[in-house]
Amino acid sequence: MILLTGFEPFGGEHFNPSFAIARQAARILGGQGLQVRAAELPCVFATAPAVLDDLLEAHRPSVVISLGLAAGRTTMGLEKVAINHIDARIADNAGDQPIDRPVIIGAPAAYFSTLPLKAALQALREPAPGRDAIEVGISYSAGSFVCNQMFYSLMHRTTGVPGIHAGFIHVPWMDATHPGLEEMAKAVAAVALLALDNAAEPLLSAGTEY
Repeated sequence: MILLTGFEPFGGEHFNPSFAIARQAARILGGQGLQVRAAELPCVFATAPAVLDDLLEAHRPSVVISLGLAAGRTTMGLEKVAINHIDARIADNAGDQPIDRPVIIGAPAAYFSTLPLKAALQALREPAPGRDAIEVGISYSAGSFVCNQMFYSLMHRTTGVPGIHAGFIHVPWMDATHPGLEEMAKAVAAVALLALDNAAEPLLSAGTEY
């Protein structure tokens, strides 16, 4: 079972490409005969973790990919690390703006993604049948807003659990008619398949200098 999540619109917008991409990726994977569920998460600090918990409990997935919008980026970012820290620059959709709080009191400072990020990086940078090459990188900061909260919450609940791969991908801003939505969905589907197949990580440099 594959679980894909995206977020509802936030910050005054009326569209969030993350859920549109998750939904389309689910259609692609479902068309290949796989069990998959796409779900929309609220952009609300107080309720989003509980919605995630309910989804994990209901579906018991072996692969979980949560998607979020990084409006200031121009490429897809495969997130490496989630931090136990919330520092909201803007309010969430319930008007809450927590500053300098942990995601989970007493939990570890950070978790790493358990998706095969370098295998995904290598695969997505090359064209494949039915899919163009995509500009993508590994990111070492998922921010400090609801995206990072959900990434951290997801890893807190799944790290060390046998047979599950989980992580977070940020996507750039696109409107509802942008042709890039389909390519991003194909890329997310490809990452899910790599995780499902327990793809080995290549010895590939993906670090940054700053």
